[in-house]
Amino acid sequence: MDRPVLRETVRRLWDHDILPSLSDLVAVPAVSPVFDPQWERTGFLDAAVEHMRAWLTGRDLPNASVEVVRLPGRSPVLVVDVPASAGAEDAGTVLLYGHLDKQPPVGGWSEGLGPWSPVLCEEDGVRKLYGRGAADDGYAGFAASAAIEAVRAAGGRHARCVLLLETGEESGSPDLPAYLEHLRATLGEVSLVVCLDAGGNDYQRMWLTTSLRGLVQVRLTVRVLEVGQHSGIASGLVPSSFRIVRQLLDRLEDAGTGEVRLAEMHTDVPADRLAEIRDAVATAPGSMTNWPVVPGVSLVATDEVELALNNAWRPTLSVIGADGLPSPENAGNVLRPFTTLCLSFRLPPTVDADRALEAVRTALTTDVPYGAQVEISHTETGAGWNAPTLAPWLRAALDQAGDEVFGAPWRASGLGGSIPFMGLLHEAYPKAQFVVTGVLGPDSNAHVPDEWLHVDYAVQVTEAVARILDAHAGAGATA
Repeated sequence: MDRPVLRETVRRLWDHDILPSLSDLVAVPAVSPVFDPQWERTGFLDAAVEHMRAWLTGRDLPNASVEVVRLPGRSPVLVVDVPASAGAEDAGTVLLYGHLDKQPPVGGWSEGLGPWSPVLCEEDGVRKLYGRGAADDGYAGFAASAAIEAVRAAGGRHARCVLLLETGEESGSPDLPAYLEHLRATLGEVSLVVCLDAGGNDYQRMWLTTSLRGLVQVRLTVRVLEVGQHSGIASGLVPSSFRIVRQLLDRLEDAGTGEVRLAEMHTDVPADRLAEIRDAVATAPGSMTNWPVVPGVSLVATDEVELALNNAWRPTLSVIGADGLPSPENAGNVLRPFTTLCLSFRLPPTVDADRALEAVRTALTTDVPYGAQVEISHTETGAGWNAPTLAPWLRAALDQAGDEVFGAPWRASGLGGSIPFMGLLHEAYPKAQFVVTGVLGPDSNAHVPDEWLHVDYAVQVTEAVARILDAHAGAGATA
């Protein structure tokens, strides 16, 4: 494979083809179904899918098929099937994954920026594309296609490639198991999975995600009254729903340390993952501590290895939403009838999410103070994932990409986020190799205001993926 041609092709595709189309995709408010229950009526997810379908249909991918697959009652997926190049027909299938749905816009974007207003600019020598979904994960379909095109242009080889872009990842990928089963015959024998929805601790090297946390999410409602009552008359007589919620939360988490108290959510850290975490911290010092905390606030630990372990291999609880609490401007002297909290647990990669959910349910519904009514609703679980051992060919390809693309050795790290699809794929294809990588750095602002894509880093990641596709084809052809 002609590596200078590969690099030039990737850069040309990004500058002339990808950035204009990706900017247009950013402008589509394709919020994930859990945040837009009327998504079928609003049509934004369909618009994002159609945008990508049209762009991919026009790519230089001979004999490729581009299909929108729709199962009843489920958000669509876009499937691109690219036949293997000559000599790589026996290398199995490469499944490349990304998603087109987005997190909600949220407020607080900087002046001149907005979730649906793409801005391409240069700041401190870094090319940036601002907008919701630019880095998480709108770029993925473009990068995957460009990697395949570049391999072909440079005279390299690739196995059969299937690009799968879903529209429900930010909702926990509830429809993907059904699509995975529906597409099982289409996918065939998957020997390599490339997921472009991750990232790492800096933009100086390629980062391989070797573990992902699982997820349990519930909506907890504690109700004590049929209707609200005057707080001066009812307080001291009727228990506060908020106080009961506090008591129940204490069963789940130590408020002093943040440690989750449920044994079902804990596991031992494998020795190889601990070694990777220590190496990652030493490689990119400060990446665990670079957060926009307000003056005077300290992190939960001072040791960066402990912080990394907290984020990758220990359970955490976040309260991500609330109801039953009026805004301060509308807060009268009322003993409120109920309090609702949305609880989001991140789980160690190897913990059973369904078992963890049952532990949460038991803790919140057993011996409830004052006999208050407790409702557990809107439950969601997602499996974590722990990567298989790297095959020699893949390790060699990563080493070469580190040297020749990034000028720095690649590193592995655990990601505190969740991609439930990886666990599903690992279970379905236990012999497959996994390359879980991406463009999300510590300050990419995924899910929050001012999300941005590091354009030149995305170019490098694309070139690295192209090299991996060629190496995979070579390994499969000689196996």
